[in-house]
Amino acid sequence: MSSDSLPPLPQNRIVVGCGGVGLDFLAAVASYPNPDDKIRSTSLKVQGGGNAGNALTCAARLGLNPRIISKIADDPQGKGILEEFEAVGVNTSFLTVSKEGNSPFTYIIVDNQTKTRTCIHTPGYPPMLPDDISQWNLLSALDGARLAYFDGRLTETALILAQEAARRKIPILIDAERKRERLDDLLQLADYAVCSAKFPQAWTEAPSIASALVSMLLRLPNMKFVIVTLGEDGCIMLERSENEGLESEENDVDSLLELLKQRKDDSVPFPACVSSLVTKLRTNGIGAVSGRLFVGTAEKIPPSELIDTTGAGDAFIGAVLYAICADMPPEKMLPFAAQVAAIGCRALGARTGLPQRIDPRLAYFLE
Repeated sequence: MSSDSLPPLPQNRIVVGCGGVGLDFLAAVASYPNPDDKIRSTSLKVQGGGNAGNALTCAARLGLNPRIISKIADDPQGKGILEEFEAVGVNTSFLTVSKEGNSPFTYIIVDNQTKTRTCIHTPGYPPMLPDDISQWNLLSALDGARLAYFDGRLTETALILAQEAARRKIPILIDAERKRERLDDLLQLADYAVCSAKFPQAWTEAPSIASALVSMLLRLPNMKFVIVTLGEDGCIMLERSENEGLESEENDVDSLLELLKQRKDDSVPFPACVSSLVTKLRTNGIGAVSGRLFVGTAEKIPPSELIDTTGAGDAFIGAVLYAICADMPPEKMLPFAAQVAAIGCRALGARTGLPQRIDPRLAYFLE
């Protein structure tokens, strides 16, 4: 596909990301081994990893200009991480390189039978501290940025950057994968959040995912939308209404979610989206918020094509970063992000299958 047939790239494509990077050692096996088993891999891949590293690599392939803030060591793994970023177009000017210690790395066992992956992570050492990067250099990373992204790691450094981004009115997106130290402080500054399936209820103690999303918007007054990703079950998004108080009716959020799920066309194999009108979304014992509820579907990947789900959530976030920069409405953003993630699941590793913007499988979603 020619890039001439696509819409123009976003005018401002600079995205600053702060978080985890590393190297992944991926071994695919016929089935997960029992204790004391000795088995052979069916395939092997060594490539860069880490939530922030993967999401920004995805964003770069889609045409954004990402800048990464993280820490590696001056070891063979670190050199590989650096070279891979530079090859794909991720700006490494703000990456800290320690002369000693080790770069982060992860052993990943991909089970071909169950299509699951097991990760064994070794953190980098020494850990990143705010003093590892000068205040001037840290803040200059935000110059001209359209968006700032944080995966919840390196929190002391991330908070300094997030506070400055908020001061400059640069929108902030948080990857809320699980509860982490001082993640609450980052969320208070955020405009957008993309959550794992378990996070909203774990964080709010609400009785359902839908009520947890309402609770999150009530607790986080700056938050414009929250997305929860559900793997092969797609995603759910709650967007705050800019015209609060103008909605015509009030709806129980769990009942509305069930109605939207019934409107899904399960015969459609590619990602799609259904949404409510702007309404007052209520949940008993928690409160109500004005907004729209969205249900996004995932692509139905044939079993013969599904290779590895490693990094699927990171790919989804990378696509959301692009969508925000491109001012995509949610009705386009959610299917686009789901399609990018699905394409990535057709190859071993978090980055091998990430699509370029000109990939013909994305054309329909970029029109």
